Amino acid sequence: MDPSAQMNLETLTNNVGEWLRGTGPESDIVMSSRVRLARNVAQYPFVSRASEQDRAEIEKFLRERIAMVPAGKELQYIDVGHLEEVDRQFLVERQLISRELADAQGARSVAIDGREQVSLMINEEDHLRIQCMHSGLDLKGVWDQIRLVDDQIERAVPYAFHPRWGYLTACPTNVGTGIRVSVMLHLPALVITRQIDKVFRSLHKISLAVRGLYGEGSQAMGDFYQISNQTTLGKTEEELLEQVGDVVPVLIDYERRAREFLVRETQQNVHDQVSRAYGILRTAQTITAEETMQLLSRVRMGVLLGLIGDVDISAINVLLVRTQPAHLQKLRGLELDTKDRNIERARYLRQHFEGNGPKAAAN
Repeated sequence: MDPSAQMNLETLTNNVGEWLRGTGPESDIVMSSRVRLARNVAQYPFVSRASEQDRAEIEKFLRERIAMVPAGKELQYIDVGHLEEVDRQFLVERQLISRELADAQGARSVAIDGREQVSLMINEEDHLRIQCMHSGLDLKGVWDQIRLVDDQIERAVPYAFHPRWGYLTACPTNVGTGIRVSVMLHLPALVITRQIDKVFRSLHKISLAVRGLYGEGSQAMGDFYQISNQTTLGKTEEELLEQVGDVVPVLIDYERRAREFLVRETQQNVHDQVSRAYGILRTAQTITAEETMQLLSRVRMGVLLGLIGDVDISAINVLLVRTQPAHLQKLRGLELDTKDRNIERARYLRQHFEGNGPKAAAN
C-alpha cells in the first residue's frame, strides 16, 4: 500500500467528515448539500470502453493536470486501486468516493481536500467526477465552490464537449451540464407517521430522485434520504439547483410539522421509542450496523425534540459513521468478521455512552 495513502486514511479516521459536522443551516434536518459534476477527457474512450492501458493513461494524465491548478495543490491523492477492501469501504462510508469507484477495476484514484469538502474521483463511470459537499443546507455555497474548481480544471484539461449537447458523459442522463444536485435529509418523523411514501411519490412526479445514504441502489438506513435531480439535459445548472433548492424547505417544513405532531399527540409513545433506542445503544452486547443506524436516528430526533438531555447532537452524528463496518475496523486497528464487528460495535457504543444516563428534559 502507498504509505502516503495510509497516512491520509489514518488522519481521516480521527477526524469528522464534512457531512457530519452539523454546523450548516437547517442542520437538524439537512445533513449535507452536495453537487457532483461528470466530466470526460476529449481524447480518450469512456471508462466502460477503455482498456487497462487507457485507464492508466487517463489516471496519470488527470493526476498531473489537476496538480497544476491552484485547487489541485490543496488536494491529497489516494490510489484507490491499491487500497485494501476495508480502506475502500472506509472512503465510501465517509462519502468521499462512490461504491462504483470502490468496486471498479484498474487504475483509479481520488483526490480530497483537508476539510473533506472537495473530492475528485478519477475513473469512476466517467473519467472525472468532481464532488463538493457542505454541511447543512448550502447549495449556493457548494455551487460557488465547485464552479471555481471546475473552471480551473477545464483550463488544464480538454473536456469532451459538444456545442449542442453540452458535456458528454458515459450515462445519457448526465449529458448536458453533467450536474447532480443532492441534499441529504434526516426524516424520522415522516417515517414514523407513515407520510414518507406520499412525499416520495410527489417528488417523483417533479423528476426528483430519492436514494439512500450511499446513493444509487443503497438502502435508506436510519431514515436518511438523498434528494437529487434525475436528468440534466435541457436545463442550466442554475435551474437544476433551483429545482432541488425549492423543494427542500417544503420537506423541512413537513418533517418539522410531523415532529410537532408526534410530541403533541403521541408524546408518551415517541418518548418511549426514543428512550428504548437510547437504552439499547447503551447496554447492547452485540448489535448490527443497520440496527445501530436506526436507533441512533431515533435518539438524534429525541435530542432535537428535547426528550433526552445531556446528549450532544454532534456526538450522535459522529457515531453514525464511526459505527459503520470499515470505520469500526480502522478505529480498532483490526480486520473483524461480521460477528466480531457486532460485538466490537456494542462495546464501542457502551464505552461512548458510559456515565451518560438518559435524562428526560424538563417539560
